[in-house]
Amino acid sequence: MLDVQHWLVALPPLAVYLIVAGVIGVESMGVPLPGEITLVSASLLAAAGVVEPEWVAGAAALGAIVGDSAGYAIGRRGGRALLARLGRRFPKHLGPAQLARAELSFARHGVWAVFFGRFIALLRILAGPLAGALHVPYRRFLVANAAGGLVWAFATTYLLFHLGRVAEHWLKDASWIGLGLAVLAGVGSTWWLRRRAHRAVHTEPEPEPGEAVSARSR
Repeated sequence: MLDVQHWLVALPPLAVYLIVAGVIGVESMGVPLPGEITLVSASLLAAAGVVEPEWVAGAAALGAIVGDSAGYAIGRRGGRALLARLGRRFPKHLGPAQLARAELSFARHGVWAVFFGRFIALLRILAGPLAGALHVPYRRFLVANAAGGLVWAFATTYLLFHLGRVAEHWLKDASWIGLGLAVLAGVGSTWWLRRRAHRAVHTEPEPEPGEAVSARSR
């Protein structure tokens, strides 16, 4: 993440916004890219006054919504054959096991999988193409997609922005104990949220043989 942040800081603000939107957009189409790392790095740059937080959040939300919609169109046109090709190309991220878990989440939770998928690495990549391949109604997909993209982008950006500003203030005051507690709290909360999200995905029961996977009725 530090490498990404050092790279971004050398760029003009407009280029940073475009990179945030572009990386997150391409990731949302189904290509594994460090979208979350890019957003975190840009948010910390905003805390340092290099870029504006509202523009970072807006660029991230735009990339998420447009990218997911493009992924939906690609998935609807390419179907499961496209997902299979992506799995062969990126087996560690989009292999058969990951696809099966994501597909089961769609079957059980419908468009809610699109909303909450924005906060889970696996579903963040697969949500658009998988929703298209499963023929989820686009209007319902768009509502969940837009809501999830906006909440994820603005919540992540402003949380990190304010944490960064507080940390900078503490550093100036040499309040190392407070800074250490803040770092531990941030790491602990991030670990807990990731563990809950990982458990939610990995503890989904395996589908019964012959179980039809369809999200149309959701």
